[in-house]
Amino acid sequence: MKILFLGDIVGSSGCEAIKKNLPNIIKKKKIDFVIVNGENAAHDGMGITENNMTELLNSGVDVITTGNHVWDKKETYEFIIKQKRLLRPLNLPIGAPGKGFEIYNSQKGFKVGVLNLMGN
Repeated sequence: MKILFLGDIVGSSGCEAIKKNLPNIIKKKKIDFVIVNGENAAHDGMGITENNMTELLNSGVDVITTGNHVWDKKETYEFIIKQKRLLRPLNLPIGAPGKGFEIYNSQKGFKVGVLNLMGN
């Protein structure tokens, strides 16, 4: 099983690079599961919007992790609750919306556990 993890996707240019290149990389390298950190994917490089999230997922990303900038866009509070493929740090205070851990199925049917923790 091949898992690709990409660090910070930053701003419009980062999202465009993913949309342009990731599908070909997945195919060429026979990647089974893709995780990216998208907490800075918003146009201005701070936070993530629902549109950014959708574009990344449509480009072949399986899971998006975040960190301390997850709440930089207030709209994230709304859509993170219903989106299982966008993780916030598990070690945020109790009551924070969203999930910090989930188990997913890869394209080949493997189970993949993704745990999102934030260090200080």
